[in-house]
Amino acid sequence: MCLAIPGKIKSVELKYDGLVRMAKISFGGITKEASLEMLPDADVGDYVLVHVGVAISKVNEEEAKKTFEYLEEIGELGELEDVEEYLPKKEEL
Repeated sequence: MCLAIPGKIKSVELKYDGLVRMAKISFGGITKEASLEMLPDADVGDYVLVHVGVAISKVNEEEAKKTFEYLEEIGELGELEDVEEYLPKKEEL
């Protein structure tokens, strides 16, 4: 199954001789790089969906949190760490 994972843009810079906008994106504690070429208006602080190293759409923070909830439910968070900040607080019993 192919998934697009939501992440928050932490920084943006031009790479490859200034030809490609790249972002450092935080995915629940893990930071990866992704191209912003499909989203020319994306900037620091925005949440984006990333698929195979390319940000493919912007989402709001609430939608990003919902996606993390779904991924947690189906066990697809994999190596992500510190995702608690994205997930709703669980009520203690």
